[in-house]
Amino acid sequence: MTEYPTSQEGPQPVASAGGTDEAGHGKAPIAATEAVRTHAAGAGTGPAAEPGAAAAAAASDVRAARSAAGPGSGLPRPRAAASAEVPAAAGSGPGQDHDNARPRDTSDGADAVDAHDAARGTGAGQAAAGAGSGAPGFQGAGGPVPGAGAPDATAARREGDRLRFVGAATRRIARGIDLDEIVLGLCRATVPTFSDAILVYLRDPLPVGDERPVGPVVLRLRRTDRLRPIDDLTDISSTIGAGMDLAGAAGATGELDFSQLPLVGPQGDLPAAELCEIRPGGALAEVLRGVRPVFASSAGARAALPELLGVDHPLPRGNRAVLAPLRGRRRVIGAAVFLRSPERPAFEQNDLLVAAQLATHTALGIDKAVLYGREAYIADELQRTMLPDSLPQPTGVRLASRYLPAAETARVGGDWYDAIPLPGSRVALVVGDVMGHSMTSAAIMGQLRTTAQTLAQLDLPPAEVLHHLDEQAQRLGSDRMATCMYAVYDPVAHRITIANAGHPPPVLLHLGGRAEVLRVPPGAPIGVGGVDFEAVELDAPAGATLLLYTDGLVESRLRDVWTGIEQLRERLATTAQLTGLDHPPPLEALCDDVLDMLGPGDRDDDIALLAARFDGIAPSDVAYWFLDPEETAPGRARRFARRALTRWGLEDLSDSLELLVSEVVTNAVRYAERPVTLRLLRTDVLRCEVGDDSPQLPRQRRARDTDEGGRGLFLVNRLARRWGATRLSSGKVVWFELPLPGAGERR
Repeated sequence: MTEYPTSQEGPQPVASAGGTDEAGHGKAPIAATEAVRTHAAGAGTGPAAEPGAAAAAAASDVRAARSAAGPGSGLPRPRAAASAEVPAAAGSGPGQDHDNARPRDTSDGADAVDAHDAARGTGAGQAAAGAGSGAPGFQGAGGPVPGAGAPDATAARREGDRLRFVGAATRRIARGIDLDEIVLGLCRATVPTFSDAILVYLRDPLPVGDERPVGPVVLRLRRTDRLRPIDDLTDISSTIGAGMDLAGAAGATGELDFSQLPLVGPQGDLPAAELCEIRPGGALAEVLRGVRPVFASSAGARAALPELLGVDHPLPRGNRAVLAPLRGRRRVIGAAVFLRSPERPAFEQNDLLVAAQLATHTALGIDKAVLYGREAYIADELQRTMLPDSLPQPTGVRLASRYLPAAETARVGGDWYDAIPLPGSRVALVVGDVMGHSMTSAAIMGQLRTTAQTLAQLDLPPAEVLHHLDEQAQRLGSDRMATCMYAVYDPVAHRITIANAGHPPPVLLHLGGRAEVLRVPPGAPIGVGGVDFEAVELDAPAGATLLLYTDGLVESRLRDVWTGIEQLRERLATTAQLTGLDHPPPLEALCDDVLDMLGPGDRDDDIALLAARFDGIAPSDVAYWFLDPEETAPGRARRFARRALTRWGLEDLSDSLELLVSEVVTNAVRYAERPVTLRLLRTDVLRCEVGDDSPQLPRQRRARDTDEGGRGLFLVNRLARRWGATRLSSGKVVWFELPLPGAGERR
């Protein structure tokens, strides 16, 4: 083995300048080979030595050696990149210790192989190439590292890492649906891979679509994220120097040295302003108008960052911060600030391209999230406005309801419920479900609900109401189908009439705690056409609770509809036993308890729930008469009313009731051809109902001084608490209510 001199010793004399091997092939001159080794080993001698010059000299010597030795010399042909990578393989470069440049003892052939391996970036060259990388998994900054084995290969690897990082980050951002998920995806994708901390500012409020914001543009700090939070700054003196405060950490220019300050504030958040108003023509407005990310060291960013972060926020030195505007499809919607700690290399020029990609994908995702949120809000409001704001509280029945939208993927549905007061103190209970989950389903639901209300006011039988709803659904379209349950409760007769159109059967909870599924003919869904609907009349005992619901409550991917109905029945029976057999459970608590039976996978469909507690009206509180349409009918009506008030102990209402009954019965007798009905109901009010077979509704008008009539309804309007008229299929009913004496104490 021949020991080669170090770069300080210079080339040594050789025994001969050339020779021939045993096969007769020419050998390269020893001097030329030594020159290659000497240049390769001594390229880093002296602070002024340049890697490029040393590599050029080495490549020239190799070419000279091959020229002197001939084509069969056996020396490997250098690659194109070898000339620039030979010095790096030797570990030389500006600022390196000369002792590190000593080559290994090796043979002539091994020396040439070492140079070739260095060109491939193996061995120590690969270890040196990783010294200047950023965070793990992303070679994000630093540029060519002194002493690296393959600068070109390292740069290519870093560019590949950048592309892979951008691809992974944009996929993570794109996975978000709502605003918070997208912003969180940006923070999680960049910290700590790309930066050590990030601040995301968004416009408040965010513009939607083409709408133009009114008023000043305000940015609100939406989210901050950082690599390492700290809870206190008690040991800050050890960080920035013993006995030195924040003011002492300022540089010669009066600027805080960000490299010596912790990343986060006392509460674990980056010390940044919560709100920032963009001044027209200001530095921040100019940077945001430029759209492209800029370093914090640029002139525009140095003036814009205090405006964005606050005047008390420490400004980072050098290229340790990037300000990236977030521009949506039409306008700038915010800004993001990426920060790096002193332990990592500063941002480089290519990192601006990465920040631009992240900002673009985030802004476009936010735009879509805002539009999606607005559409979901409109759909929810559309559906909720089609549902009743509050339920009526008719005489003899108490009502409670619930509505739950479906999961996020199917928020809009066609479920609805309704309670419609009918003449004779009756009430119609309706629950329906339009098939599908879309804005169209919600619109069809609104039309069917309006149709059901109109048909109910005509006091049509339940089966007839479903028949007309079926015709209406067919007019809306051939594929417009829905299920519906329509029931009419009569508190005087304690009976309920139910007609079903393909809907799940109702459940009746009796006062003793027994829950039963009512046997109601299922019928065909609305919209099928050509089918008849059948109604059944059942007992509705006082204290019982009727539960009407949609299939979303009892059917899901995890259970079929009949299993869900049985679970609902058992749940009602269990709840009734907890409250006692003599006391029915409270309606509101009962509805909440029913919804608690839903599991995490049971929200595939929206849910409508309507509960009715039957109180009924006792027969002793009802007085009913038939009056022939004769001139004596008003007088007989006054006598009957006086007799009923005496039985109920309400003589104080005799004068008012007799006057109003006389006026209403007189108007009915004038147009009626069949007997007139008179009914008095005593509940929390005194209600009087007068029915006749004339379909013409009375209208209140102002009578002139010379008119003999036309003052009856004026008196009713002045003396009664409420009054009204309802057209029936067989005529009409005119009713009015009088408050009972001491009604406040009775309640």
